[in-house]
Amino acid sequence: MASKSKSAAKKKKTTKAKSSATTKKLKAPKASKLTRPDKSKKETILNSQVMYEGPLFRVVRNELTDPEGNHSTRELIRHNGSVVILAVDNSKSKRDPLILVERQYRHAAGQYLWELPAGKLEAGEEPLTGAQRELAEETGYHAKKWKLLVEYYASPGFLGESMKVYLAEKLVAGEAHPEDDEQIQIHMVKLSEVLKAIDKGIILDGKTLTAAQLYARKLKSKG
Repeated sequence: MASKSKSAAKKKKTTKAKSSATTKKLKAPKASKLTRPDKSKKETILNSQVMYEGPLFRVVRNELTDPEGNHSTRELIRHNGSVVILAVDNSKSKRDPLILVERQYRHAAGQYLWELPAGKLEAGEEPLTGAQRELAEETGYHAKKWKLLVEYYASPGFLGESMKVYLAEKLVAGEAHPEDDEQIQIHMVKLSEVLKAIDKGIILDGKTLTAAQLYARKLKSKG
């Protein structure tokens, strides 16, 4: 009985030693550098079917071969793209400028949201033209200085909507002309207050989270 016990203990010790040796062989992954995606690699659409088409977007089902040669079927939303406007008044403070934000009810979210002005592009419309149009329609403001801040995809797993964020400066107030179904309240809020609202979970809108924090980081890097 003692011999069997010693054998079991020896086997357990050997197994533990092998496990330890295996663990030691594992190495932490090396840090990688991020590069721009290779746009020369293309997918091949084998079949495409429109499942739904409305005034804002269409839903399609695609059978495709991706750039790596994998075959799959995907259902996704096709959209003309949207523009977001980070309208800034830095006439009184360069480090803590005023940001133009909107408050409106969003049916999809089931609540009121704080957001930056934004809107969809018309078919064939230039993004900058669309951004200038949306800012004027929703808020009445015009800007003398425009710059593309960033482009991103909010949910690329199923949504093909690209969102281009423009920084608009040197604002000039005017009369707003929102859509009939848009009930928008306009507010000028300090950037520092916007960041505090983000930290407290008051701002939940993705485009506003993205644009405000990126802009704040860029301001900080300028010193």
